[in-house]
Amino acid sequence: MATRIQVTIDCADPNRLVEFWAAALHYRPQQPPEDHPTWKSYWLSKGIPEDELEGAENTDSIEDPDGVGPRFWFQRVPESKAGKNRLHLDLSVSGGRAVPVETRRERVHAEAERLIALGATRLRILYTEGVDHYGETLQDPEGNEFCLH
Repeated sequence: MATRIQVTIDCADPNRLVEFWAAALHYRPQQPPEDHPTWKSYWLSKGIPEDELEGAENTDSIEDPDGVGPRFWFQRVPESKAGKNRLHLDLSVSGGRAVPVETRRERVHAEAERLIALGATRLRILYTEGVDHYGETLQDPEGNEFCLH
């Protein structure tokens, strides 16, 4: 059996990244367990000290509504991002190589524009005339790189 994974992203503002990545991935914010009205009450019940739970009233994770993709947890850390990601997400939004490259370009570009409106920043376009590939590299609101293709 394959190992299930959770993707953890260090950040300064989990609430902002939950909002962005839920929209980007068509996920939903993960709700606290049924017997707890907030995530803070859940974590307090597990023995986490209150001084470690700044901002924990809101969700800090998102989940695939279909239960297929991994859970994403946005972990608040004190330091800011210092350099290029060593690991990044590739979002497949073009329809794949069976789709003509011009159609893929239009789809990727439209998705990039949607994500830019949500707070992403475009870093570069990955396209060379005559090459059967089109992609764009963006950054989320905290500067984490990801690619659309």
